[in-house]
Amino acid sequence: AGGAVLGNSANKLLSLSGLFAVYKPKGPTSAGVLNLLRERLLAEAGVQTNGNKRNQVLKIGHGGTLDSAAAGVLVVGIGKGTKMLRTMLAGSKKYTAIGLLGKATDTLDATGKVTEEKPYDQITKGDLENVLQKFTGDIMQVPPLYSALKKDGERLSTLVKRGEAVEAKPARPVRVYSLSLRQFQPPLFTLDVECGGGFYVRSLVSDIGKELSTCATMQELTRTKHGPFTLEEHTLYEDKWTIDEIARSLEHCMSLLPGEPSRKKLKTGHPSETAVSCE
Repeated sequence: AGGAVLGNSANKLLSLSGLFAVYKPKGPTSAGVLNLLRERLLAEAGVQTNGNKRNQVLKIGHGGTLDSAAAGVLVVGIGKGTKMLRTMLAGSKKYTAIGLLGKATDTLDATGKVTEEKPYDQITKGDLENVLQKFTGDIMQVPPLYSALKKDGERLSTLVKRGEAVEAKPARPVRVYSLSLRQFQPPLFTLDVECGGGFYVRSLVSDIGKELSTCATMQELTRTKHGPFTLEEHTLYEDKWTIDEIARSLEHCMSLLPGEPSRKKLKTGHPSETAVSCE
């Protein structure tokens, strides 16, 4: 912009910095939600974006993928806040998930093709509760084939859809802080899960089915909390995606984060953590 003068709202937009949370509805990808948010803000600020330049105009990123079929808290970093997103990836998350007994799908959720059906009438609420104890604490989990994890730079889900043979990723350690059964109305069961980074709730639902000698697939997933940001208190719905609302939200949200000692000295992030993604 050769000496172009930015208006007040554009200046305010480009001065926004920090972390806040938006609501991701079922359907769009996390990246899609972010693109919509970016377009909204740039349009409100009257910033002309010619094609690829938009990324330089407004720095924005999210703190961990939420599957397109899932809804709930998506943490967003804006301005210098994008540098804080890596610490969010490893942070704890809370989910409410609805599982369906008696059916397995290739994607482990309701978007996939049914690959197996088994009886489930014999399973009691007590059976389910007993099994949950096995999945609490530090456990090993095999991530799903259809996932955002990458092989040779491409998402596994992209490779699988192209019909390429993809080997299952090896089991890896994940942490489950708490797991409880909220409701049991066969064939449906509802779980509350609090977990660390890199945990896949749909793998959990599938593994619970196998442990009960039947099968199960995830019907619905809502992320209710990520780090200090909750669905009830901190999440901006689409009608609040304005520069002023986000400025207000940033003020509130940044006060929730632990005081950060000058982070410039702490540039020793673990490279292994960058690939951590969560549903």
